[in-house]
Amino acid sequence: MRETISQLEKIIVDYTPMLKDVDEEKFSNKPNPKKWSKSEILGHVIDSAQNNIRRFIVAQYEDAPLVEYDQDQWVSISNYQARSSRDLIELWVLLNRHICSILENTSTAAGNRTCQTDHGKVSSISHLAKDYVAHLKHHLHQILELEPIEY
Repeated sequence: MRETISQLEKIIVDYTPMLKDVDEEKFSNKPNPKKWSKSEILGHVIDSAQNNIRRFIVAQYEDAPLVEYDQDQWVSISNYQARSSRDLIELWVLLNRHICSILENTSTAAGNRTCQTDHGKVSSISHLAKDYVAHLKHHLHQILELEPIEY
């Protein structure tokens, strides 16, 4: 788990300045009506952070809880398109620092506990944390127009 925490801490340090350098207009530009803007993609990873926080906590005291979400509904209802990039970045940083704190306080035994996600898939907290980091990097590279990372 320590490696996953270190990776997430490094992502926060490395990517936050790059996110702050993206122009507000570019953040809110929608490539087409059916595609998410950079603001909405960042909102999606904010939603992912929130849902994973719930998974990382609830799975430590309930047996294989079901924690799933409809990503399109969350992005739409949260209306990230209308939020400033500064607010979204700040929220993203705080949620990810919170995830680091939760994972630091998760024992090895607790890291092996499981959670059900979308479509009843069962994964350990440890696996979910690693997957969250991969998912996050994939989307950060989309936002920043860096070399794509497959997810």
